[in-house]
Amino acid sequence: MDTDADAGFELWIRSLDGDSSAFGELFDKHRDRVFRHALRLSGNAHDAEDATASAFLELWRRRNHVRVVKGSVLPWLLVTTTNVCRNAQRAARRYKSFIAALPRDPHVLGAEDEVVRRYPLDSVGVPLINALRTLSTTDMQLFALVYLEDYPIADAAIVLGLSTTAAKTRLHRSRVRLRSALGGPNGLPSLPVTEAKGDPS
Repeated sequence: MDTDADAGFELWIRSLDGDSSAFGELFDKHRDRVFRHALRLSGNAHDAEDATASAFLELWRRRNHVRVVKGSVLPWLLVTTTNVCRNAQRAARRYKSFIAALPRDPHVLGAEDEVVRRYPLDSVGVPLINALRTLSTTDMQLFALVYLEDYPIADAAIVLGLSTTAAKTRLHRSRVRLRSALGGPNGLPSLPVTEAKGDPS
C-alpha cells in the first residue's frame, strides 16, 4: 500500500470511529474523481453534482458494509456513483416523450451535446452513454471501473464480489453488446486490452 493509500485508509478508519473531520477530509480527497465519473455517465454538471453528493451520503450510510480495495474506498464510491447515475437515468425516461414533443430550434445544442462540446475529455459521449444503459447494472459498474476509471480487472472484481475470470467474461460480453448498440466495431471507441489490466487466469 502506498503512502497516499495509507493516508486514505487512516481517514476511513477514523471515519468509522465517528470522526466527522476525517470523513470531511475523505470527501475532499475523492470528490473531484467521483464528480468526473458522474459527469461522464450523466452528461451534465448538475446531475453529476447530485450524484456525487448521493454517493458520499451512501458511503456514510452504509459505512459498515463498504468493500475497501487496497486500502481505498474510491472503487466502492465509483460503483455507487454508477448506480446513482443509472437510477437517475431510469427516472428521466418518464419525461423524455414530453420533452421530445416540445418545439426546439434544431440549431441549438441539447444539454448533453453541450457537455460533450465543452468537456470533450470528461465525457464518454452521448452514444456510448446510451449504449451503456443497455448493460446490466453489474456489467455497467464493471465497465465503468475498468474502462472509464482505469482500474485493474482484479481490483474491480473485488469491489463487485466477482472472480477475476467472471469479470473478464462479463467485460468481453459487454464489449460485444456495446459494439452492436453502437452500430459495429467502428462505433466503439478504442479501449485497452482487458487481459493487460488484470491478473492472468
